[in-house]
Amino acid sequence: MTIAANPLPDSPPPDGPPAGSPQLLLGPALRHVGQDDATVWVETDRPCVVEILGHQEATWCVAGHHYALVVLSGLPAGQSLDYDVRLDGQVAWPSIDDPRPRPRIRTLDTGAPIRITFGSCRYATSAAVADDDHFEPDALMVLARQLAGQDEADWPHALLMLGDQVYADETSEATQQRIRQRRDITVGSREQVADYEEYTWLYDESWKDPDVRWLMSVLPSSMIFDDHDICDDWNTSRAWREDMAATDWWGERIIGGLSSYWVYQHLGNLSPAGLAADELYQQVRGYGRDVEPLLRSFAEHADAEADGAKGTRWSYRRDFGPIRLLMIDSRCGRILDGDRSMIGKDELAWISEQAEGNYDHLLIGTSLPWLLARALHDIESWNEALAGGARGARVARWSESLRRAADLEHWAAFHTSFQKLAELIREVAEGKRGERAPATVCVLSGDVHHAYVARASYDEPVSAQVYQLTCSPLHNYVPTAMKVAFRLAWSRLAERTTRSLLSVLTKVPRTELNWTRQAGPYFGNELMTFTAAGRLALVELAKTRSGETESALHVVQRVALSSG
Repeated sequence: MTIAANPLPDSPPPDGPPAGSPQLLLGPALRHVGQDDATVWVETDRPCVVEILGHQEATWCVAGHHYALVVLSGLPAGQSLDYDVRLDGQVAWPSIDDPRPRPRIRTLDTGAPIRITFGSCRYATSAAVADDDHFEPDALMVLARQLAGQDEADWPHALLMLGDQVYADETSEATQQRIRQRRDITVGSREQVADYEEYTWLYDESWKDPDVRWLMSVLPSSMIFDDHDICDDWNTSRAWREDMAATDWWGERIIGGLSSYWVYQHLGNLSPAGLAADELYQQVRGYGRDVEPLLRSFAEHADAEADGAKGTRWSYRRDFGPIRLLMIDSRCGRILDGDRSMIGKDELAWISEQAEGNYDHLLIGTSLPWLLARALHDIESWNEALAGGARGARVARWSESLRRAADLEHWAAFHTSFQKLAELIREVAEGKRGERAPATVCVLSGDVHHAYVARASYDEPVSAQVYQLTCSPLHNYVPTAMKVAFRLAWSRLAERTTRSLLSVLTKVPRTELNWTRQAGPYFGNELMTFTAAGRLALVELAKTRSGETESALHVVQRVALSSG
């Protein structure tokens, strides 16, 4: 049942609110949605009070930009509620002539099947690359158009964006033109974004597309960063960080990147209870003036974690009825001094604690795949051993150059962390973290610009089915040579040959599990959807196609993950 929040006559005129009224620049972005609560994020052009479904929140300011995250509580469970956005009492969204369905919040019905759609790597928008033949239709744009014509009962319940929501180091021509008008593009960070202000341009370019904007107003979204949100190969190694620190532009980039991520992405990942417990957020809400100095200090502190300092927890947990999502930060929280690790000890302890409990399905979100094609996994593990000095300093320097040139920095390149995650998943799959084992444990990832499903098996059988589900990109492309390389990497011949050749220099570290490809690799712009009904689960992959009069998502593969 849909409950109308406000009558249509209160909607703003087609040209927007009256002159002189606050304007909505970005959003509304529906973020957290539970059984009886929700959060909605907005950016406005000036200070104001934002009202949604009778709940009000004053904006706060960062570097001259104004934001609010409205917390809605006491909502009826399992209902669909139309809403509008009012700024200082004036309806600012949606426009009365918008042909799309009105924005709505659908609170969770935990007894119904749950559908979670996910993907990663979304470069700019279709409009920004309209003249580039490499790009197929934007999967999010196509999803929006498809859902606008469907009954909401068929919509996903959540959208997970698993990294590279913006590309700070690969800007569009339109963004480069704005940079040229602001500063000298031949020095410093050049055509890449430089600071918080330029990061706001990326989010504006990526989220203001009318279809995507509507999609984000009706589908709850959860996000985590990857390297391009900050810089290609972010935190690959200690040597990489030293090289970045030696530049004259990195300091402002990392401060702007982490500050803007906190504002545009991270806050919406938190539940109302999480927001209430977040000291920085509560300080920002009550600061009374521009909070940029607070966020600069916060970002510097967060970046220092890779140098061994106590860091910031970007990881978080979301529960969708019988489905538990643990989203893991596998970028900023890396430890690169001393014992290399993808996540620190405190972070691992927190993740392990959150895995305790009773649920039918555990989803572990991490931007980087846990299980790669086995040949690629072995190359990365082998490279880590050599870069760590297994065959001396000269080979270590060569291996470091190879690591950075070939992007050898996934979970396989942090072998100790790979093993610890494998051990945690095994314990969950054996039923040691709850009253019984879940039906499935699935690791959701992106990054590698192709999609696949891989099934894992341990030396000793476990109760739950364990999978790697990888889906990337939402809007990007991969060169033909890389497509060939990825296809070959999944072959048995490549696995055997690679291991044999690598062993000439040093032994490839052993793992306690094996994995086999169940589907893929697929290339192009794509989305995966995980669906669970009780202990039954399946995943389907859908792709866009070029040259269609009406773009659509075409399901190309379905894989049953558990039989219930």
